[in-house]
Amino acid sequence: MTDRLYLRPTGFVDAPFGYDGQMLRLAGGLTFFAMMELIHVRDGDRVSQTLVPVQALESALSSFSSEIQEQARTTISRLTAPRTTLKLAARTIPLDQPQVMGIVNVTPDSFSDGGMHQDPTAHAMDMLQAGAALIDVGGESTRPGAKPVWEGDEIERVRPVIELLAASGAAVSIDTRKAGVMEAAFEAGAGLVNDVSALSWDARALEVVAMRGCPVVLMHHQGAPETMQQDPRYDDVLIEVHDWLEARIAIAVAAGIDRANILVDPGIGFGKTLRHNLTLLNNLSLFHGLGCPIVLGVSRKRSIGALSGEAPVDQRLGGSIALAVLAAAQGVQLHRVHDAFETVQALRVWRGLRDEALSPI
Repeated sequence: MTDRLYLRPTGFVDAPFGYDGQMLRLAGGLTFFAMMELIHVRDGDRVSQTLVPVQALESALSSFSSEIQEQARTTISRLTAPRTTLKLAARTIPLDQPQVMGIVNVTPDSFSDGGMHQDPTAHAMDMLQAGAALIDVGGESTRPGAKPVWEGDEIERVRPVIELLAASGAAVSIDTRKAGVMEAAFEAGAGLVNDVSALSWDARALEVVAMRGCPVVLMHHQGAPETMQQDPRYDDVLIEVHDWLEARIAIAVAAGIDRANILVDPGIGFGKTLRHNLTLLNNLSLFHGLGCPIVLGVSRKRSIGALSGEAPVDQRLGGSIALAVLAAAQGVQLHRVHDAFETVQALRVWRGLRDEALSPI
């Protein structure tokens, strides 16, 4: 029998002043919470869900076994520990505030902007000028139904863009599943790997990232891009995605990757229905318990269209902004987006509200 307690921060408040002992700071960021949802799972089934004030947390945990109490205290430590800065070559990105990762797809068939930008480097520079902290360059579409791209073609697509961006001093990540593309991207100046397969697609990927000692984003997925949206199923999507990511973190650490270099992404739209996606988005704060910074990619995705009269891709900006602000309020550190200027502006306004709330009267 497996018995486990999951902890989800909730009851978010603007500032801690005057509430000593009644709230905790989420991941060292700008968000504070006064409640914790305790989700008790036994053999895959939820036994109970309880909302507990922060000041009553120790008392609530005392009713569980000593093993569960120890696990819960580890989770609490991870929920509240400040996230380290993201280090990419000569650039560092602080993660005590929400940051924007601008998307550059050097592909003809990406779902949102495939083939749209004749000069992807200029487009990337525009996003950096708008306030994006780093640029994520990809040469293979992983949209639903997409087919794999030959490694050589993928390298030829991304290498010149990465070289130009890195030469300008920009922080660059490579969006790929292939170890050979990762190596070529490193040589060109990339400093982070963003892998939609969580280093599971290519047998060499774990070794390549470990040898490089660079940050890596491990993203949840169910199935391959060609078939992942045909019939995705979960018994409990929130718990299953959490546990899957936890297992991939353990595999990465065992392969020699520093846990401090690992970021996690719940993989919105990658083998998930609309209801699955909405459940994950409503409960993003649970994933802070993994102890890693959270990356979220919801920009222009199909779920937004489904909730807005099947709006086409180019009419999903409002929904993308809404989800970015929702995620920031739950402590998400890195937002992967197509519309950098608008997202940066929205997050700056959100941060302005937080800064004012955290300024002593």
